[in-house]
Amino acid sequence: MYEDYTIKPYISPDRDPNEVVKPVPKRNMEPLADGLLAGDIILLWRINFGTFTNETWYPKYFEYTYGIDGPSHLAQLLENGYAYEESAFASLDHLNSSQKKAILKERGVKGLSKMKAADLDEALAKNLSEEELGQYFTVRGIALTRKGEEALANHQEIVNRHPKKKI
Repeated sequence: MYEDYTIKPYISPDRDPNEVVKPVPKRNMEPLADGLLAGDIILLWRINFGTFTNETWYPKYFEYTYGIDGPSHLAQLLENGYAYEESAFASLDHLNSSQKKAILKERGVKGLSKMKAADLDEALAKNLSEEELGQYFTVRGIALTRKGEEALANHQEIVNRHPKKKI
């Protein structure tokens, strides 16, 4: 089916071989000028929302529409300098107040019930080092580098043709 494709689409070993699916469009498997694929641009677009983490679930469209394995392509984007993993402090926005309070409580900080979200972040910064905070949770935000922002801006037509949720 994909004999004439420059790059063959990823097909998960967990996919049912009898499942009838539309083929991945050939244009999604043709490398762009910078070597990225359309699926990489959509991954950069998702990262740019500010909610993407090292624990984010990948929608099936990465495989079925863009022909990529999301997690391995994220690893490539990180390795090639298009994105980076945020520090523990920079990733605090992915924790809720209860999780932050639990960390502070374990550190013996008093007055937690009166603290608002910003106060909790300030208390964490005052009472823990980056390394100490990193021991309490594994979720890390993923963010774009300047290179990733430029790649996204240079390939806006791919984002424009990607189906969007109706709000």
